[in-house]
Amino acid sequence: MKKTLIWIASVIGTAAVLTLGLEYFYKLDSNRTITVSGECLTTAPKDRTAITIRVQVLDKNAAVSMKRASGKMEEITKFLKTQDVKVQTTRFDSYEKTEWNNTLQKSVTMGIETTIAIEVSAKKTETIEAILAKFAGTADVYSENLHMFTSTETMKPIMEKCLGTAIKNARERANAMAKSENRKIGKLLSAQYFSSSSDNDVQVANFMNRATKMESASFGGGLVSKDTEISVGVGAVFEIK
Repeated sequence: MKKTLIWIASVIGTAAVLTLGLEYFYKLDSNRTITVSGECLTTAPKDRTAITIRVQVLDKNAAVSMKRASGKMEEITKFLKTQDVKVQTTRFDSYEKTEWNNTLQKSVTMGIETTIAIEVSAKKTETIEAILAKFAGTADVYSENLHMFTSTETMKPIMEKCLGTAIKNARERANAMAKSENRKIGKLLSAQYFSSSSDNDVQVANFMNRATKMESASFGGGLVSKDTEISVGVGAVFEIK
């Protein structure tokens, strides 16, 4: 049986699986097979909190700009190694920065700007809060995109359980249709799976989601995020007798 699974996540605990009462379709193929759809809707709790830390340095000298930016990021990553976090580099570039000068009526070169950004995620929001506190007020260091998401480790078993529910849903429909023709459903011959998940926005107290200078923030009970909604659809082909 060939299975095609499209994972769309971002990215949950134990969630109740609900079967959707959506309109279904079926097709009899030369009286030998029947093709039906099956659906499942479930939720997965978001189990990780993440934030992007960006170092941005401007200097007239390209080598100095890159050295300063790299040095600051090394200081940050050294501290992160002492924390229970996952780190992923999301940006590293260096380019000539220009700005429009109204007096001269032309673009002028400001220097070479080097940007290094990493996404840091943790199981506990307190860990992210500690990172913010550690580098609060540090020059050329910015924070942005605070959010919660569902990890792959948590998402996978919930998605697999939902897939099983979708197949069961499809078989029940096939049985009902075959019964109306005084026939029976046999084995599953093939199936195609399609899945999607929603990533709801988070609400943050005392913190700006837009890019800001690195500052200490107390989340308290202010970080609120709805569970990830997961939907799975399947097109299943059954043998019909």
